[in-house]
Amino acid sequence: MRSSPVPSPCVSVCRIDPASGLCVGCLRTLDEIAAWGSLTDGAKRAIWNDIERRRGSKRDATTPDATGPSPSRRGGAA
Repeated sequence: MRSSPVPSPCVSVCRIDPASGLCVGCLRTLDEIAAWGSLTDGAKRAIWNDIERRRGSKRDATTPDATGPSPSRRGGAA
């Protein structure tokens, strides 16, 4: 029995972030986007794994630092 095809991660928000080189919608590189149609299912799954890792890295980069001062310890009037 064949497994179902690996879906494309495209969400139709196609814009490359110059800083990261990744599409802001699907978090793929231009090379990954261009090659998608000719990749094996295994290669597509590997890209999906990379996307999940990138999402985690992006989430970590936008999470406030838990070691920073709390609002009540920043000084000034309370």
